[in-house]
Amino acid sequence: MSEKIFSRASGKEVKANDFVIADVDFAMAHDGTSVLAVKAFKEMEEEKVWNPERIVIPFDHLTPANTDTTAGLQSEIREWIRDQGIKNFYDVGEGICHQLLPENGFALPGKLIVGADSHSCTYGAFGAFGTGVGATDMAEIFSSGKLWFKVPESIKITAEGKLNDGVYAKDLILKMIGTLGIAGATYKAAEFYGSTIESLSMSGRMTLSNMAIEMGGKAGIVPPDKTTFDFLEGRAAQEYEPVYADEDAIYSKEYDFDATELEPQISIPHQVDNVKDISDVKPTKLDQSFIGTCTNGRLEDLEVAASILKGEKVAIRTIVVPASRGVLVEAVRKGIIETLLDAGVVVGPPGCGPCLGGHMGVIGKGESCISTANRNFKGRMGTGGSIYLASPATAAASALTGEITDPREI
Repeated sequence: MSEKIFSRASGKEVKANDFVIADVDFAMAHDGTSVLAVKAFKEMEEEKVWNPERIVIPFDHLTPANTDTTAGLQSEIREWIRDQGIKNFYDVGEGICHQLLPENGFALPGKLIVGADSHSCTYGAFGAFGTGVGATDMAEIFSSGKLWFKVPESIKITAEGKLNDGVYAKDLILKMIGTLGIAGATYKAAEFYGSTIESLSMSGRMTLSNMAIEMGGKAGIVPPDKTTFDFLEGRAAQEYEPVYADEDAIYSKEYDFDATELEPQISIPHQVDNVKDISDVKPTKLDQSFIGTCTNGRLEDLEVAASILKGEKVAIRTIVVPASRGVLVEAVRKGIIETLLDAGVVVGPPGCGPCLGGHMGVIGKGESCISTANRNFKGRMGTGGSIYLASPATAAASALTGEITDPREI
């Protein structure tokens, strides 16, 4: 699929390991990376971006602004956005970049979508080639709409069978990362196949593609199908043409997973691939539970958490941050937010929240947090703390008991 997408984007037939100059369909930089990208753009003595309609800038990482320095930088970017005529700007409270691009129809099958953020691989859930680059690379895209790429080799990951109760897409991708390792897919495009993948909602597929980078992947792609097209109905920002791998496509490696045997998974500090079955994890005291992020802050994630917390009270600090304003509005309409608040949960404004360790909800030295985020590196979400990665169900169940808990027991 990657070879076909890059062939279209570069205007010639290409194969894995070829170097190409490719036309980017949509480019994204958030409040954290746009500052550096715009600085580099100005240093290149460029005056106008190549196409203001193809650039998307959400403010999500440090929102609402946490210091006067942050506020000043965000103000400067707003001014630049106005000067450039960029209409696809999502200000404070609209949500996380990787949620907003799909919600607003920018993540489309067959497209090359590049973001100045490593989890831009999320867009692969829609059959796109989504990938992250540095801020100076983004400045080049802002300028010309093009960037050089090495076309990645592809690996095929197949999952068959029905997920058991209490087991979700997050558990599936954690199992894959634990099996392949943090470098198992380095600079490869992972393609996801099988009945398990086909049964996932778009939210579940986004969780899967989002964490492809955590095993080194350049992209994580799900072939588009009716689920994809139904989601895009009435929201696609432009016309698109899906691509699919040939039946005789050659993959550098292939992996097979049996979803019927999967149980909830826990990623143990301080490395994402340090993954264990929850039955092999000793009861571990927690100080905080965090449900949100571009991995698991969508409506169905909040719905799962609310179903576990309904009528109960959390035993530890529990923070829920919806992935977007749209998610928040729908969660309010369905009574999910009221259920969470009644359970003692703190609900934050749509955005990244404490995920990156820069804003509201970071943990202190010696504290432990169970999180639905995608990274548990040392120093992430606050210096000196420990992060356990899990599904929203596991995070909610653990919030009730104050220790790592199997959601199937609640």
